[in-house]
Amino acid sequence: MSPTELTALLLFCTAMSFSPGPNTTLSTALAANLGLRGALKFCVAVPTGWTLLMLACGLGLGALVQGVPALRWGVKLLGVAYMLWLAWKLAGAARMTEVDASRLNVTFLQGVGLQFLNIKAWMLGLALTAGWVVNAAGQPAPNPGERLALICVVMVFFAFTSNFTYAVMGSMLRQWLSQGQRLAWFNRVLALVLVATALWMLTV
Repeated sequence: MSPTELTALLLFCTAMSFSPGPNTTLSTALAANLGLRGALKFCVAVPTGWTLLMLACGLGLGALVQGVPALRWGVKLLGVAYMLWLAWKLAGAARMTEVDASRLNVTFLQGVGLQFLNIKAWMLGLALTAGWVVNAAGQPAPNPGERLALICVVMVFFAFTSNFTYAVMGSMLRQWLSQGQRLAWFNRVLALVLVATALWMLTV
């Protein structure tokens, strides 16, 4: 991969990783409610799931998802349903003493699985495949395996760094949010962000 291609890849991944989305929203919410340690497994689950998804796109599964309308809509609807469920759980957590495993808990496997239910993530995987793994004619670029591996390494770094950064910000708000009804309103606002993201997913 040439220096120009690598620079473009880094800029693209930076913009996509640090822009707000369901992953960064959940990282912030989990850290604000459970502390930084409570959000750490989700911060690790995101790059794990995204790497598996990127490998699937590089091997052709992404094109299948995008090319079969029924499959594409299945991914969309499952993703929307899951995010709405998470939003409902988040909106119901009004006090830190109420935030336990039964109210707000995203397991490592759920964090990994969420990446496969995000149609935006599939589109990103396809964009990276089309831009850096294959050429303009749709044929594999030189050393496609090495390119795919490099993309995965870069995205692991950015996916973890962006979510950990949002988690740190969420954990820094914990003391302030513990007063009065601040946490309840904070959770409701983030729940609305998840709902808006879910509805947006239906349009892409």
